Amino acid sequence: MDVYALVRDAVYRSSLLLDRQDWDGWLSLCDEKFQYAIRAWSPEINKDLTYLAHDLKGLASMIKLLPKHNTDHSPLTRHTSLYTVDVDEAAQSAKAISSVVVFQNLLDGINSHIDAGESRLFLVGKYIDTLKVDGGKASFLSREVRIENRRLDKGSHWPI
Repeated sequence: MDVYALVRDAVYRSSLLLDRQDWDGWLSLCDEKFQYAIRAWSPEINKDLTYLAHDLKGLASMIKLLPKHNTDHSPLTRHTSLYTVDVDEAAQSAKAISSVVVFQNLLDGINSHIDAGESRLFLVGKYIDTLKVDGGKASFLSREVRIENRRLDKGSHWPI
């Protein structure tokens, strides 16, 4: 498999694993040096907002605590489109940019008799990924989820 195909497979596989809330499967795609962040630009303060930033160990710890959180369990479904893959063969790495649109499939909502079963747009953004490509495998070194939204609803502490 060529590098582009390895990167494409890793990006799309990560979306499927995140949709299934298979956190261990998703983390298994990440290198031990993995860095994860969710950020948005705020024109009001002219700065980036960081909603979440963790390394692999911090993410694993947070994910372990997720079942203990009082959260909306409505599943999130990602629609990911890979835009670019730039390969640095000397560094055995690649940078990928993907568009991501996330829908929330409501279990209850505020008015469960009206909202249950409805799908709503949750957020719009991009995945900015750096991957290590070595030994016929691509693993994530970093993922920045660059969101256009600046207000996240409940349940937003789940990895996007």
